[in-house]
Amino acid sequence: MIRVLLVQRLDEKSFREKRRITLSEVSEKTGISRATLTRIANVPGNVTNTDTLNALCKYFECQPGELLAYIEDEEASS
Repeated sequence: MIRVLLVQRLDEKSFREKRRITLSEVSEKTGISRATLTRIANVPGNVTNTDTLNALCKYFECQPGELLAYIEDEEASS
């Protein structure tokens, strides 16, 4: 499964900037709906599109590989 590391990137950016950054702020700055960001943050395996990933990479000033992680599926490992 591909996992979007939104919460981790958000924590890192908040730490770097020494301020609290909310999903509402990310929504406002990226044009991604708050509901979509909440799903990305809270639903494992949530499917998103490249436009959303592009906007998040631009906001966090990162590469897609810094925003995505591959997690082995539980079924495949059993």
